[in-house]
Amino acid sequence: MNFSFLLSLFKKDKKTSNLPDSLLVKKLKDISSTHAFTLFNEVTIFHHSSSYKIPLLLLDETRGLYIFEKKTWSFDDLQDFTVQKAPNQDSSDNMLSFQKTQNLINKKINELTHHDGVPIFNYLIMDNLSTDEYGRLNDSFIELIPARRVIFSDSTTEEILEKLSFAELSDVKLPSKEDIFGNLLVQYSLLDENESLKLCSREQIDFINSETFGLETLNGASRSGKTNATLLKAIFQTLKNKDKKILIIKPTPLSRDILKKKLLDMVERAIVEINLSQIIILTPIELINLHLKKLKKEPLLKEALRIDEILMTKKIHIADLVMCDDASLLREDFIQYLTRLQSDSSLLLVNNDSKEATYEFSGAYASKERVVNFHKANQHAKALLIVSKLLATAQPKDILIVSASLTREELLYDLEHFIEGKASLLDSSKNLLQQNLESLSLATYADVNELSAKHVILLDACSTALTQVQSAIGLATISVDAIYEEECESIHQLKEKYESN
Repeated sequence: MNFSFLLSLFKKDKKTSNLPDSLLVKKLKDISSTHAFTLFNEVTIFHHSSSYKIPLLLLDETRGLYIFEKKTWSFDDLQDFTVQKAPNQDSSDNMLSFQKTQNLINKKINELTHHDGVPIFNYLIMDNLSTDEYGRLNDSFIELIPARRVIFSDSTTEEILEKLSFAELSDVKLPSKEDIFGNLLVQYSLLDENESLKLCSREQIDFINSETFGLETLNGASRSGKTNATLLKAIFQTLKNKDKKILIIKPTPLSRDILKKKLLDMVERAIVEINLSQIIILTPIELINLHLKKLKKEPLLKEALRIDEILMTKKIHIADLVMCDDASLLREDFIQYLTRLQSDSSLLLVNNDSKEATYEFSGAYASKERVVNFHKANQHAKALLIVSKLLATAQPKDILIVSASLTREELLYDLEHFIEGKASLLDSSKNLLQQNLESLSLATYADVNELSAKHVILLDACSTALTQVQSAIGLATISVDAIYEEECESIHQLKEKYESN
């Protein structure tokens, strides 16, 4: 039988697109872990309106990218075949190349990093064909599919590594792993506080890839990446399904606006086409008023969250998936309302204080340079002294003071004279445009959801829930100064946790 090599023999088909963890894949994973390679299994690259699924993608930072295709062919399937080159094919070393995918990878890297691209090497994984059976195939097959580019069913770990090493070392320095995968796999990457690309952890990637069914929960410590992973999950879901509608709940108008801005920044950087109307971000009151509007009822006032009986009895379809971020900050009756609203769809509660979570993020990703200092002193005087020292090297916008409401009012009076016009009260009940984030901000512990700052000064820790204080510590990227006038259990626990680090 004769057929065109490119158009038939290596045509991608849905039946072989999903790559299970066969023995050969496990060997590749073992090789990756012992040789500092980075491997992604069953991954999709999105670019503009196109998507390309790759069964296995591996990076050797000294050589380049390896693309693996899995084929289920056995000796019985191939023994009577002869193959011939397609007219535009000239080099046997490139027989396994999927040119569209290679061009996409290098184009995307070039557009985002202004680097010419990376070397790409193509291999076949053949779980049902042994080395001996390959040797008994038609010579035309062997010529067009070099053995050094095929991982056979009986290939040992040493043989696989030898075949990977056949690829030449790059004669130029390649972009970093974060730059390559961070730009290729937009669904698993984000910008950190230093505007550098950061890849998600394995547990975050597993969460992003997962499909949510019914009621599920995601828990994790402060700064463990829950909000970012939730946003990336929403982006990934809409890239995969153009008809899926996703709703994200944020506790306050300010945190809602900050998340909306982050969504826009992610999409703009990723060079992908997303219908942003598929991802809605609302506060609890906005969701309830949307429900009431569809029921032709009067809306609630901004400050008056109330769950009427009609909202619990007359459901409407709001979204295919609702993700409620920082659920522990919201009222229990609202969570019950959400559960009722999505009883026929899907609901994810992020940090709802449940003991058993569907997903758990174990890591916390605080900056390695961040230090936490404790000061037993007059809160007011010490705070002004610390602000004075910080302003010698930092800008007012780099400083955030978190305290009880009365304390911040008193501090603002002195700070307005101390750094005239450069200190302001932050109010999370107002939207982002109504805030002065270019100034030194004074906030209560209830205001700080979704904020971050280089330097955070904490007051009134003893009269605040420990979880809120820990969340506020997580906002800082460089320094935290916790000021207290009397020892208390919260201070003891915070010292034990942060001074030991």
